[in-house]
Amino acid sequence: MTGESRRGRPRGPDKAAFALRLDPALLAAIRRSADADLRSVNAQMEILLREALTRRGIRVAEPSDSDPP
Repeated sequence: MTGESRRGRPRGPDKAAFALRLDPALLAAIRRSADADLRSVNAQMEILLREALTRRGIRVAEPSDSDPP
């Protein structure tokens, strides 16, 4: 597949995939937060992790919005 996902949407930036085990109550809270912000759970978790790292003084490169064609 060149540049598109299986669902026909444009391909986003490359992301690392990994399994994460969460307490069900924590996942439910993240899901509620994501719904309130109109985001996916995955996007919400990325934002929460970036905010937590920033508060600890750990710099993370900003995601690239413009991928080369």
